Amino acid sequence: MNGSLGSGDPIFAEERRQRILAMVGAQGRVRIAELVAVLGVSEPTIRKDLSLLELGKQLRRTHGGAIALRPQFEPTIDDRSMLHAEAKDLIARACAAEIAPGDSVFLDSGTTVQRIAHLLDQEHVNVLTNSLGVAAALADKPPSIRHTLLGGTVHSLGGTVVGPIALETLSRFTVNLAFISSSGLTESGISVAEVAETQVKQAVIDRARKVVVPIDSSKFGVTDFITVCGLDRVDLVVTEDASEEIRELCADNGVELKVVGAGRS
Repeated sequence: MNGSLGSGDPIFAEERRQRILAMVGAQGRVRIAELVAVLGVSEPTIRKDLSLLELGKQLRRTHGGAIALRPQFEPTIDDRSMLHAEAKDLIARACAAEIAPGDSVFLDSGTTVQRIAHLLDQEHVNVLTNSLGVAAALADKPPSIRHTLLGGTVHSLGGTVVGPIALETLSRFTVNLAFISSSGLTESGISVAEVAETQVKQAVIDRARKVVVPIDSSKFGVTDFITVCGLDRVDLVVTEDASEEIRELCADNGVELKVVGAGRS
C-alpha cells in the first residue's frame, strides 16, 4: 500500500500521524484495523506510527489500537444547538422555504437541519432521515408530512443512524432535496468529523436531485477531519453572512449562495 486516502495522492508520514491524532482526538480511541482502512497503509506502518506518537507522549498504545492521553469530549447535538442559535434559526427558515408541497426531502443530522424539521409545515412532503432528532420533531406533524427513519447502527452522540444497513436502505430512495450539514467549508469542499456519518452523507448526495448545505458563517474556512464532497456537488449554500471570498468561491464553483442575515447585501 502506498499511503493514499482514496484519492491516489501519497500521504507523507507526518501528515498521516496528524490524521491519526485527529481521529484519536475526535473519537477518544481508535483501532489499528480502522486506521489501516481509512489511511490506506499497512498494519506495520500504523504500528510504527503509534509507537512514535506514544514516545512523543501524544497518545497511549493499547492492544489493537490507541487511546487519547486525556478524556475527550465530543459535544452532543444538544450542546451544539446552543452555538450560533440566532444564525441557525435564520438559516433554517430560509431552508424550509425551499421545500415545496409534494417534495421528497432528506434531512440529516445537523442542529440547523433539525430546526428545519421543526419548521416544516408543507403538505404532502416525504421526509427521509438518519437523524433521531429529526424523526422526533416530525412525529407530531400532520399525517400529510410523512417521514421514514433509516435503520442501522445508532451513533448516540450525534443522534444518528449510520453503517451498512443505513447505506443499503438509502440505495432504494431518490429525493428532490437533500439538506446536508457540515462542520467546515473551504475551497476543498465540505467536511465533518465522523467517517461513518460521511458515508451516509455521500450516499445521500448521490441520490439527490439538489443538494443544499445550511451552514453558519463560523464554519467558513474550517477543514474538519474528513471531506464529504467537493463544492461541485453542492447546488445551494444557505448562510447568515458571507465574505467576498466566500461569495467568489461559490460563484467560481457554480454554487448558488443565499445569504439571509445581516451580511446579505
